[in-house]
Amino acid sequence: MTTTTPRTTAKSPFKADNTASNMCGFTLMNNQVGAIIAEVLGHLDNVTITHLPSMIRVDGKGRFDLVYADVDEAAGEEEGWFDAAEFEESMSTHYGRMVHLDDRTIMFANPEDAAEYLDFDLKVIR
Repeated sequence: MTTTTPRTTAKSPFKADNTASNMCGFTLMNNQVGAIIAEVLGHLDNVTITHLPSMIRVDGKGRFDLVYADVDEAAGEEEGWFDAAEFEESMSTHYGRMVHLDDRTIMFANPEDAAEYLDFDLKVIR
């Protein structure tokens, strides 16, 4: 008579967590413009910059603003050189809510905080 040992599966190191992180951010190309954007945002207290071989990751807590004039200045360019189109060209992915205004791009971790900029009504209809 043979005895069989029950098989067990190794516990997975990956876990799901549905709690809100209060984080938002984006990934930039690791090029001259991406490096300037990262340099500007790296001065903000609630933003962390991670340089990787082919990209630059920008992670922020709550809300942060990418002010286009600050990028113009850091790049040594005339005002108006950097805008939403230039930003979109350097950015590949994002998470959180992104709002483009004439003078800046705002990143929000919480959709409720971005609602006023998006004309989104948060009232519950019954």
